[in-house]
Amino acid sequence: MRDARVTFDWADGTYSFRLAWGQLEELQEKCDAGPYVVLQRLHSGAWRVEDITNIIRLGLIGGGMEPSPALKIARLYVEARPPMENLIPAQAILSAALMGAPEEKVGEVDAANPKESSSTNSQTES
Repeated sequence: MRDARVTFDWADGTYSFRLAWGQLEELQEKCDAGPYVVLQRLHSGAWRVEDITNIIRLGLIGGGMEPSPALKIARLYVEARPPMENLIPAQAILSAALMGAPEEKVGEVDAANPKESSSTNSQTES
């Protein structure tokens, strides 16, 4: 089951990020814009620093971290660093929330291999 969670190495470890409905609502309030508008700002270069820090902080909370440690980590690894260091992680977190996380596997393991079948005719073809 997919829940728009992304997990990757960031800052001082491996973290899970997720922006569920409640975090998206809070992001909207904090950034004074809808989530898709914020994503567009991130991609167009019209972002604000609070866009980046709020996405990461709220993503940590949605990923299972308590609010107080999430705020501490965001201050240490986002607000105390150059904003561009966290632009791509913020884009990945918000993109996953709005469009779904990427599938873990590409293709299907049990899919038929066309080279294994010698017949290319359909059952109804004569």
